[in-house]
Amino acid sequence: MTMKPNPFRDTEGTPTHLGRLLLGDIGMEGSAGESSFGNWDPPLDIEETDKEYTVTMDLPAVKKDDIKVQLEGGVLTMEGERRLTKEERGKKYHRVERPYGFFLRRFTVPSIVDAAALRAEYTNGVLKVRLPKSTVSKPTAVDVKVA
Repeated sequence: MTMKPNPFRDTEGTPTHLGRLLLGDIGMEGSAGESSFGNWDPPLDIEETDKEYTVTMDLPAVKKDDIKVQLEGGVLTMEGERRLTKEERGKKYHRVERPYGFFLRRFTVPSIVDAAALRAEYTNGVLKVRLPKSTVSKPTAVDVKVA
């Protein structure tokens, strides 16, 4: 089975869990030797339609003001922080399994993305970044007549 390669390239590091490992099979490979840029790696999906790419990232309990999205030099960067609430007096944590701290995800985007039209929205703990495709860069077919 041959899968269409994904034009996004994960530049943050080697896959560290099953989801990232599977994405590695379709072009989401990381740089050798790097494991992560942050304390945790929020899960995300990358989708493509004829008009745009959409990156959807789960960020529960992250405040909108603690998220930064930037597209510069062909690299989409999504970063932020989920803060651990301070332990209250008389209360102990017996287990903390949810990751906290800084996160940073970077992807090289295809050249057909219209950087000026990038849109990001954050609703109910889900960050959605829309990267419209430029109409200028789309290839056109030309019929050639051989004489």
